[in-house]
Amino acid sequence: MSEEKNLLTIEQKTVDFYGDELTAVRTNDGDVYVSIRHMCDALGINVQSQTRRINRHSVLSDGFKVAKMATLKGYRSANWLRVDLVPLWLSGISIKSVKDEIRPKLEQYQREAAKVLWEAFQNGRLTTDPTFDELLQTDSDAVQAYKIALAVVKLARNQVLLEGRLDNQEKALTAVGERLDQIEAVLGQPERYVTQEQASQISQAVKTVAIALGKRTKRNEFGACYGELYRKYGITSYKMLPTGKFEDAMQFLTEWHQSMEGESPF
Repeated sequence: MSEEKNLLTIEQKTVDFYGDELTAVRTNDGDVYVSIRHMCDALGINVQSQTRRINRHSVLSDGFKVAKMATLKGYRSANWLRVDLVPLWLSGISIKSVKDEIRPKLEQYQREAAKVLWEAFQNGRLTTDPTFDELLQTDSDAVQAYKIALAVVKLARNQVLLEGRLDNQEKALTAVGERLDQIEAVLGQPERYVTQEQASQISQAVKTVAIALGKRTKRNEFGACYGELYRKYGITSYKMLPTGKFEDAMQFLTEWHQSMEGESPF
């Protein structure tokens, strides 16, 4: 496998697609990929032949990558296809080439799989339950909490895009801090978030990861690393990280750093 096809896994999710468990990851290039093996197993088609077909295709091969997958036995290398190319790949599988009982599922995959997998990372939706949209029309506490969470995710994404346009990273972080102070003043509940000392530890850990990642990409990765932290925890500033998520966030950053630098400490 050529070296340029290898990527670093930033986030991994299991998506329930009409009863099939599909594994998808977000990698250090910012894109979302789906496990080729899991898709093939769900459709009852040969993974080796499909992998060869993907590599022979001039467009599909551009989205074919190798990255680590977390399993019960630890991390192992796996083959992935960029999620926006899933419809193109599936469209090349003839309905006549699969078993009769698989044909409705293949058609379902061709219509919806890419959208559902992408939404798993954009909106946190991990299921294709057909009643989900209907449930969102109710006014329960859970629905309200879900809608608030979606709003936070979208706000964080907009914040990341904004920071990407700023030439001065410190200016961006200062602006985020000022907005955080305004939000805390409105909420009146700053005690829900990490302490100043914990926030400092998070910030230092992110900077350490960004430096390590920058050595590989030859780019300034501070904005990208803060962006991954914000997306993972649905926040717009590391100072807004809930106190209960502090240990988990430090573990996430530690494992990310170790994936690049080995067991060397922060």
